Amino acid sequence: MKFIIDNWYLIFIALASGAMLLVPVLKGATGGALTASAAVQLINREKGVVIDVSEPEEFAAGHVGGAKNIPLAQLEERLPQVVKNKALPVVLVCAKGARAQRAVAVAKKLGFDNAQALAGGLKAWKEASLPVEKA
Repeated sequence: MKFIIDNWYLIFIALASGAMLLVPVLKGATGGALTASAAVQLINREKGVVIDVSEPEEFAAGHVGGAKNIPLAQLEERLPQVVKNKALPVVLVCAKGARAQRAVAVAKKLGFDNAQALAGGLKAWKEASLPVEKA
């Protein structure tokens, strides 16, 4: 008991660091990103708009069917022109998902509260055997 009283700060640090390790697990390690099947439901049921934030060359090599290409660097200026209704769900896609996660922050800053990134990007879309178009 004396050890616990004398070293309470060490126990506190151990518990706090353990809690910090659990936070990503509890939030879902993908940061709330969208699965491919959930994205299909958003597109079909709620008229979700798919925005591919890849570069034009990557987009031409393959993209989600019906997706519109807006490179990440141009997203802030072009997204409001492409998606007029901010209430519609916006599904952001890139090759592996990292750029799409950054794009979600930009979209939310612009007022697109229903913006979500496709977890795993186009790679996860292909792994789910969903259709891919080429330009």
